[in-house]
Amino acid sequence: MPEASANTPSPSTSRWLRVLGPGILFASACIGVSHLVQSTRAGAVAGFGLVWAVLAANAAKYPFFEFGSRYASASGESLIEGFRRLGKGASWMYLALTLGTCFFVMAAVGMVTGAFLDNLLGVSARAGTPLTSSVTVALFVGCTALLWVGKFNALDKVIKLLAGVLLVSTVTAVALTVASPPPATTAPLAEWDWTTPAGLAFVVALMGWMPTAVDLSAWNSFWTLERIQASGYRPTLRETLTEFNAGFAISVVLAMGFLTMGALLLHRTATPLPDGSAAFASGIVSMYGSAMGTWSTPIMGAAAFSAMFSTCITVLDGYARSLDRAWAAATDSARSPALHRAALLLVAGGGLAIVLAFRGQLKGLVDLATTLSFLVAPVIAWCNLRLVTSEAFPQEARPGRGMRVWAWLGLAFLTAFSLFYAWTMVSA
Repeated sequence: MPEASANTPSPSTSRWLRVLGPGILFASACIGVSHLVQSTRAGAVAGFGLVWAVLAANAAKYPFFEFGSRYASASGESLIEGFRRLGKGASWMYLALTLGTCFFVMAAVGMVTGAFLDNLLGVSARAGTPLTSSVTVALFVGCTALLWVGKFNALDKVIKLLAGVLLVSTVTAVALTVASPPPATTAPLAEWDWTTPAGLAFVVALMGWMPTAVDLSAWNSFWTLERIQASGYRPTLRETLTEFNAGFAISVVLAMGFLTMGALLLHRTATPLPDGSAAFASGIVSMYGSAMGTWSTPIMGAAAFSAMFSTCITVLDGYARSLDRAWAAATDSARSPALHRAALLLVAGGGLAIVLAFRGQLKGLVDLATTLSFLVAPVIAWCNLRLVTSEAFPQEARPGRGMRVWAWLGLAFLTAFSLFYAWTMVSA
């Protein structure tokens, strides 16, 4: 028997490469508004005072994202098809919740991406007037066209490379900042009080997309099924969950990294983030220059835009697929390319309309979108839990006692915090 080549991957490595993908896509989707914007803002306004909120949101939501991968791996269908098994009402409910949130989510992601593109190209700076909304319109048209003709795959490889640059650079910048933080000002920003109505509103907005919206757990199931189809390899449940856990861990580490930079480079030096879209993006990119040197600013501007562009494409494509599948499940109809393209135009058009209505009010739009996502999280979380613990789900694939307890505690946290927020806002 001929000896194996030294360059031939081992069987275990070969299997892992065929499994790798969904968890990385999950991490890529997270490294967007929740990390670049909200985690950085949390550090900027509260220092390390909101670490608990970032960690609590990640811990509370983890089981429900894991259930997306678990359900697809064991059942061979996505969560959206699974909701139909809970009754037609569950399918209509998911469709209604998706329609109620997708336009705001798409708008927030699109506006942030447009802000980083505007900063990268210097459009508003050269014009001497804010043109981020115009840049965002062009961005929406370009993203929709790429998905319409299906030519995003080649570009995606370049984007993932630049997003990798952002990941490595963020870890490097955090390490340099922690090793040599800038001197604190004599008048640092005021401590953040999350118990006030304004403070609570920001905490809920922070946790809404930390690490991302719970309704995006259905996308985990899409990606898991598509990876199986593309690789021709059906991984074990353990392999699927191990790969997802790796992506989730990367997301948590980076969330803490952005919060740390915001705390040390902005809060510690009393440097507030600007309100304007392009100026806000410039403030984020400037953090890297403060930590790594001004030479890094153009590189990090390109990397940050690439990460957001990847997220923007993912969100547009993901919501179009969600609406396509949800409509088919709720109406017992067949999916079709025409239905998918109609959903794509609907998500893009609705998101763009909201972007134009907000006209550069980036922070307000982001907070509204993330708050909506937090308020619907308990409903989606409960449906996910029901699916993976139902009698119809294979017993050997059901979560163990510890994971079920974790899920119930997470659901209780999300529900209690949502009710507390609603009560506070009504009482204020």
